[in-house]
Amino acid sequence: MALTLSLKPGEKIFIGGAVVQNGPGKSELTILNDVPILRQKEILHEGEATTPCRRIYLAVQQMYLDEGNRTNYYKMLTELLQDVLGAAPSTAPLVKEIGTHVAEGRYYNALKTTKQLINYEAELLKNARQSY
Repeated sequence: MALTLSLKPGEKIFIGGAVVQNGPGKSELTILNDVPILRQKEILHEGEATTPCRRIYLAVQQMYLDEGNRTNYYKMLTELLQDVLGAAPSTAPLVKEIGTHVAEGRYYNALKTTKQLINYEAELLKNARQSY
């Protein structure tokens, strides 16, 4: 199934191991095969993984982008998920959904769910600060 992407001027996108940057005008790409694709705004850099849930996102992202090292990232991911679940049991539905997506090889879906987990984490932290 083909995927058509509209790129803004200067926007970067990761496509199957290559970083592609759009030129000065808007453009449209059609990807005809199944490869990892992330837009610039979806990529989390290691220095930005400053919370447990952001580290989960980074681990899933690396599993998605670096097939050769998935086993290493999977081990890291399972430890992070267990830590988050232990610290905040209310995250269980999202943690379970992330685990299911990863087990089924749906890494992009796992990333989307992890974004929800990051937002939930932010709310938990905000509420914890307000209670002091």
